[in-house]
Amino acid sequence: MKTLTLLRHAKSGWDDPVARDFDRPLNAKGKRAAAMVGRHMRSLGLAFDHAIASPAVRVSETLEQIESGYGRTIAPNLDRRVYLASAATLLDVVHGFPAESESALLVGHNPGLEDLVLMLVADGADPLRDAVEDKYPTASIAELQFEGDWGDVATGTARLTRFIRPRDLDPTLGPDAD
Repeated sequence: MKTLTLLRHAKSGWDDPVARDFDRPLNAKGKRAAAMVGRHMRSLGLAFDHAIASPAVRVSETLEQIESGYGRTIAPNLDRRVYLASAATLLDVVHGFPAESESALLVGHNPGLEDLVLMLVADGADPLRDAVEDKYPTASIAELQFEGDWGDVATGTARLTRFIRPRDLDPTLGPDAD
């Protein structure tokens, strides 16, 4: 059985005066949330034998904070295709994962990650899928499991086994009240 964990980058600073979206850094809340999620990943014993990430600054900063809480280096392969990718492009990336990999991590952006979950997990009476459909917040992780090989991953073939949002771990990391 293959396990795919999708991590959306943490909250970035829209007030930072960067010239390109690609260069936008995390804000303080995003850094806190990512470190908290990393600690939770460690407590769950999550491990990955393959990792791919968007090369955007906010993704690399998310991974730095995740690693600080997780206590392990993830060292993903950076793939420009993941930056602001559609679900279809992300699925192409997944299809290219090494056959021997059993547990992979894909770190990127919305709406692609959310759309990928909704594509791969059949619509039905699944409260986790409903939560993803409602909103896939920054620094959230979704864990999906599949039978077969990475190349077999297709619409409706996944089971969503976890969906963890930072606010589930610490209510102060939930949406701002403004």
